[in-house]
Amino acid sequence: MSSPVPSSSTSTNASNRSKPSKALKFAKQAQKLSLGGRNEDERDENTALAGRFITPHDAVIETVEGDRLPAVPVEEAQKLNRLRNEAIAYDQHTFPLLGQSSPCEIETKDEVLPAEIIRSENNHSPEGHGGPLDIAKPPAHTHPLFPPLPLYGPPSLLRTLQCQTFRAVSFCLSLSFLSVIVMGSCVSGISIGVRSLLLRFRGQDSKFERPFYKEEMERELTRQEAAKRWEHRQREMRTEKMDTIFGQENNQPVEDPESDREFPPLEGGDDPVIFDIGYYARRVGLDVETFKVQTEDGFILTLWHIYNPHEYTPFPESERAFRKPEVFYDKKAGELPSSNHRYPVLLIHGLLQSAGAYCANDDDSLAFFLCKAGYDVWLGNNRCGFEPQHTTLHYNDPRMWCWNIRHMGVLDLPAFVSRVLYETGFETLGLICHSQGTTEAMVALAEDQRPELGERISVFCALAPAAYAGPLIKKAYFRFMRIISPSAFRLFFGIHAFIPFMMTMHRLLPSRLYGVLGYRVFSYLFDWSDKRWDRGLRDRMFQFSPVYVSAESMRWWLGRDGFAVQKCILATEEQGLREEEEDRAYEHRSAAAKTHAESSSPDPDDYSSSAEVAVDHHHHRKANAWYGPKTPPFALWIAGSDDLVDGRRLLRRLRNGREPYVNLVHHKIIDDYEHLDVLWAMDAIEQVGKEVADVVWRTAPEDAKSRCRVPRF
Repeated sequence: MSSPVPSSSTSTNASNRSKPSKALKFAKQAQKLSLGGRNEDERDENTALAGRFITPHDAVIETVEGDRLPAVPVEEAQKLNRLRNEAIAYDQHTFPLLGQSSPCEIETKDEVLPAEIIRSENNHSPEGHGGPLDIAKPPAHTHPLFPPLPLYGPPSLLRTLQCQTFRAVSFCLSLSFLSVIVMGSCVSGISIGVRSLLLRFRGQDSKFERPFYKEEMERELTRQEAAKRWEHRQREMRTEKMDTIFGQENNQPVEDPESDREFPPLEGGDDPVIFDIGYYARRVGLDVETFKVQTEDGFILTLWHIYNPHEYTPFPESERAFRKPEVFYDKKAGELPSSNHRYPVLLIHGLLQSAGAYCANDDDSLAFFLCKAGYDVWLGNNRCGFEPQHTTLHYNDPRMWCWNIRHMGVLDLPAFVSRVLYETGFETLGLICHSQGTTEAMVALAEDQRPELGERISVFCALAPAAYAGPLIKKAYFRFMRIISPSAFRLFFGIHAFIPFMMTMHRLLPSRLYGVLGYRVFSYLFDWSDKRWDRGLRDRMFQFSPVYVSAESMRWWLGRDGFAVQKCILATEEQGLREEEEDRAYEHRSAAAKTHAESSSPDPDDYSSSAEVAVDHHHHRKANAWYGPKTPPFALWIAGSDDLVDGRRLLRRLRNGREPYVNLVHHKIIDDYEHLDVLWAMDAIEQVGKEVADVVWRTAPEDAKSRCRVPRF
């Protein structure tokens, strides 16, 4: 007997029943990923509409009103797009969330993602995403070097209470942790003081152990003389102004001792320690203008432009506001400003620092040196920094803090590069990064992250590159963060900013006291000293740190499933050990083959076998490389006494052919340098700055060089 064929009416009824079901599923998923709102109209406007994939691993949410929300797990965004497409396919009138907009105007293509990061809807955890904070769980399958992040849905009364509870508990626990660190730093400071007293008792002075002690004293005298000249000049100008007001003529011209200088100072006098990049730029005859930059997930970043006020007129404030979130848009139309006869360079700072780290050392600051050498200098502050800003989210929303190093790399860095190229009109720029800045650049340039960024960078200069962990990761306080579970880490350090009490103290404490305390704490944490710095400027160096960072970002650096465990950003710990064994085995075989060839008569079969081994080894390395053919040239400056990161291992990786697409155009190991000496050592310009300036110019495209003045360094 044949099977009964369903009637057309039965099929039609099933189809009609599926219509509201598809729309309802889409509405639930959209609400789950929405911004939320106080009333029904706001909730409709802020409802998620589409997931846009910036990279195969990063999907940001776009709302009905066109706002952007931070990245969510890829399967959640893919599910949103799939349900939207299915609902549209049935009936586009089932979309009350779209208002008057046509669903066809929204990109409805379901992006193709790597199979290993896609999970079917049937395999989702029963708890899912978007539930209460205690059961919200991230996806199970993600890149092993970048652990998953939780997904927090729109605010509700329950979630608000939970967030406030997290903040209260983490405030107490993290403050206790910080107190232990501060007490430890104070104890270490006491031991340093006792040692100094013992040296004096023996007729010695610890200051003479400093390699640049004499030059420090000379610079201090120079600053005092400059302050006196400035005060003298200000008094004469006030006298001249009063004479003009009262009609008294003074035929004797006022002498300006700074008039014959190429960069006469615009600020001077006593040297107050203040939190202002522009102030320190004006002290050396330069100035700054500030731009706002929007990332593709809605964060507002700060970008500083250093310029010579005698050659350049700043843009109006309206032209320095943030633009649309898409990156690599067309270059600015019209005549380019005069500063664009200089080749652009972008500087990115390290962990817990800001762009001010490049500006705290007077004329020996890397940013000011490069500007005076003839480059167009731009400084970027990563997301949140000193002023957490987002187009739609607020400080108390945990979604504003749900990001780590990957987001700074694949979202912040392209936004900076795009804006600098737009403002300058160039096709490429030189990228200079320190510490964590090198990490985000190395992550972003990876073949499976954002390789197209490499086509817009003429050279990547890495100062104290943070690709491999140093021995400092074994310290007790770092081990504590590594052994606690992710849930305990969030309980200790919250789901918002990482120990925001540090920023509160930055605002409340006197500047010089904060500088002393900041140095002591960071020196204790990261095991560095100021012996190569100009100690008279040390307090100002710490006015630009720490900054707001997310607790999730610190969990990536120090937690049990991130950098602290893998000890590398280019391979897992197991891969790293296996690669080292392969390299040793290959070097052993190569050495044995060379010895055999030198001790016996040449045999064509021996050469053929050796060549085959070398070719196979090369292909194996190429298949497992982190970077692809779009990668820009690399240049490394490695601090030889850096216990925080191990730059030598990165250098070995590049030199032994593990990254065949990376062209290493320059490398240098400075044996006595510690982690921050590449920025703040008194001879940093000689050891690092001049070489950076040379490398950037040598690697700049020829057509760009033809438009630029030749730098002087």
